[in-house]
Amino acid sequence: MSGCRTKSRRFRRGSPVSPILSNILLDDLDKELESRGHKFIRYADDLAIFVKSKRAGERVLASVSRYLEHTLKVKVNQAKSKVSKVKDSSVLGFKIHSKKLKTLDCKVQGFKRKLKRITRRCPGISILSRIIRLKQYVQGWMAHYGCGLKYTDAVELDGWIRRRLRMSYWKQWRKPRRRIRELIKLGVRKHEAICLGLSRKSYWRLSMTLATNSGLNNAHFEKIGLISVRTLWCKIHHPATAR
Repeated sequence: MSGCRTKSRRFRRGSPVSPILSNILLDDLDKELESRGHKFIRYADDLAIFVKSKRAGERVLASVSRYLEHTLKVKVNQAKSKVSKVKDSSVLGFKIHSKKLKTLDCKVQGFKRKLKRITRRCPGISILSRIIRLKQYVQGWMAHYGCGLKYTDAVELDGWIRRRLRMSYWKQWRKPRRRIRELIKLGVRKHEAICLGLSRKSYWRLSMTLATNSGLNNAHFEKIGLISVRTLWCKIHHPATAR
């Protein structure tokens, strides 16, 4: 028909609709793999198939690649497609180590980098605003990666986050008179508050002092709504006994 035009829309990779479209397109692949009796994991366009030997893996990789390209008309990224042992491969940010999921170190480091940006020394952002942003991000990250996080890492992250917030407090207090006043309000003895308030040490160094830790203690952060990585870890791994 003359005078009519059709519009085509492209969706950016990584957008919220991308996994939905992948699931619609690759639903036939799931059924094909199930009919073959394969054990596999797929999320969006990330796929891992588990077989017993390297030879079987190479055969399955070739047949699945043909099915995707010839039947579903999907281009396979050969650079990312490989056959390897379970312990040498990863999927969706996890590795399988001794029959248990383990979150990749790069994901934990990326988590810390994001937390560092949220708790950076910026006097224009209030502590309560940081607490809200931390809660949103930590809950989302733990919902996906928490099942593979080690308990010791969760405890370490908790302490590191609290120390970053203590440093932010020191940055916001700035002047010695206000430092002393705020520390006394938090229950620090007057002599210790004066010594710390007049100190020329760095914010990061002051955030680990005994007086700072006693004033800005765990109960204080719990009271203002700071989310605990350790508590979320316990709810994921031991839901029946978590408090």
